[in-house]
Amino acid sequence: MYELVQVSLRDYYIESPAKIGLVRLSDQDVCLIDSGSDKDAGRKVRQHLDANGWRLTAIYNTHSNADHIGGNKYLQGQTGCRIYAPGIECDFTRHPILEPSFLYGGFPPKELRHKFLLAQESDVEELTQDALPAGFEMLSLSGHFFDMVGFRTPDDTLYLADSLSGQETLDKYRIGFLYDVAAYLDTLERVKGMTAKTFVPAHAAACGDISALAQYNIDKVNEVAEDILSLCAAPMSFEEILQTLFTRYGLTMNFEQYALVGSTVRSYLTWLKEAGRLQAEFVGNRLLFHT
Repeated sequence: MYELVQVSLRDYYIESPAKIGLVRLSDQDVCLIDSGSDKDAGRKVRQHLDANGWRLTAIYNTHSNADHIGGNKYLQGQTGCRIYAPGIECDFTRHPILEPSFLYGGFPPKELRHKFLLAQESDVEELTQDALPAGFEMLSLSGHFFDMVGFRTPDDTLYLADSLSGQETLDKYRIGFLYDVAAYLDTLERVKGMTAKTFVPAHAAACGDISALAQYNIDKVNEVAEDILSLCAAPMSFEEILQTLFTRYGLTMNFEQYALVGSTVRSYLTWLKEAGRLQAEFVGNRLLFHT
């Protein structure tokens, strides 16, 4: 873990639970794409910088989930690098309490106020195309989170952030975190048609062809949707749907899974309702969903 893997003349990634991209901008200067989950991840990055005599000039955050911005504060404090994040992700990175609050739908209990959902604050600027190094292309990858982006480098490496998951992860957990299901499917369709010398997803193996994995992710989203529709043949509340899905998928309920999977299931319900595939009504002061 935390090995430095070279994929082109100038492009690398650091193997970690959420891959950290590293691009050489010159013989001395480098930038990062995301920073890992915490201070310890930042230290591992710093070891690679020191070992190679590299100077970190900037961190480009793809989105604001804690496992992608957790090393920001440490690395900025050690190197003085600038940090950029796109759109709403910039606000969440400046104010990380927004992530667990959003997921829980209120003030988060202490079980959600930990480093996996609550990163340390960092001094971050809004990311625009003008802030990117020469030759970099920023791609919208919305759906997993609000304004998530990916980056194509001059060496034609495409860093895909959390736009898809590996097959093993999908088979194990069945349902991955999503904010906007419709936008996510649109992103997957676009990713499926992309070409690059190397694709580097944050939570799947680097590869030269992403199309099959993108389709597998699309299929899994549709499977979850069909499961929810089948449950709602008779009216069901959100809590009943969530409990049944946890049981069906062999998941264990705790605060973190309740927040992450629960937020995702609400997004599925919204998507299905607005597509006309589900109806929602209030009965006896309960919100019920049915086909």
